[in-house]
Amino acid sequence: MNNYKCLVIGYGSIGQRHTRLLNELGHHVAVVSGRKVNYPHLYIDIKEALLVEQPSYIVIANETSKHEATLNEIKRYGYDQKILIEKPLFPKYINSDLDFSSMYVGYNLRFHPLVQTLFKELRNSSIVSVQCYVGQYLPSWRPGTDYTQSYSASASKGGGVLRDLSHELDFLHFLFGEWEQITAFGGKFSQLKIDSDDHFSFIYHTKQVPLVTLQMNYLDRIVQRMLIINTDKLTYKADFIQNTLQVNDKLLYFNVERDDTYKKQHLAILNGENEFLCSYENGLSIVKMIEKAEQASKEKAWVANE
Repeated sequence: MNNYKCLVIGYGSIGQRHTRLLNELGHHVAVVSGRKVNYPHLYIDIKEALLVEQPSYIVIANETSKHEATLNEIKRYGYDQKILIEKPLFPKYINSDLDFSSMYVGYNLRFHPLVQTLFKELRNSSIVSVQCYVGQYLPSWRPGTDYTQSYSASASKGGGVLRDLSHELDFLHFLFGEWEQITAFGGKFSQLKIDSDDHFSFIYHTKQVPLVTLQMNYLDRIVQRMLIINTDKLTYKADFIQNTLQVNDKLLYFNVERDDTYKKQHLAILNGENEFLCSYENGLSIVKMIEKAEQASKEKAWVANE
């Protein structure tokens, strides 16, 4: 793999992680941030960073609410090389020609060995039902920071459990196909000091699966992330916290470090290996699914994917 000149836009917790990992992979990394941060190759202006650094890989890791403006800005300055934009793609669905020739959305859980194993195992299976659950107590997410000041706490910044935990929506789509009809219920139910949604539940179906259920929340003091799949012959239980996959009575263990999926995602983009990457179109379909779930919750109705 060649050494790339990389530019990370946004230097919050996820921007810092991307910066560290790309440095560890041997690339030159510059950062754009409006804050005064302790980093040697720092710019406050995207235009200047593009002119000076001339990057061949950009990671957009600023607030979700700023993604569209950032993409418009780098397009205006003529950039059209490799791009990774953090999930979710946008806070709201847009109809705009923002597709670049090589742009992907940061749903790195596609690179988790549990997801990749299930992708291969389930390819020719007759799936009856899927249950998915994810929950983590928001105040404990980012140790040493005030959760009330995070983007997660603010609906206007693109926060809320629906968008924060949209990894589940993406890997369910990746494994089981596009949803056809959906109903959902959610909102802010807890005493957390946030104005974004803290709990959402979904029921939907796809062409391949007659019943998919999903619960996601900011409330679990026991961190949980699991997926249960019933086929006509086997039951699969994937535990993303314990990194185990149980298939009927057989238990498999996976060795997964926290940074592994992020590194594999970067390597796939830089090496041009597209099989497991989330495309712009896929990322946009997740934004649409989020909005349809909000509509279903508000209307207390089933909504079709039209």
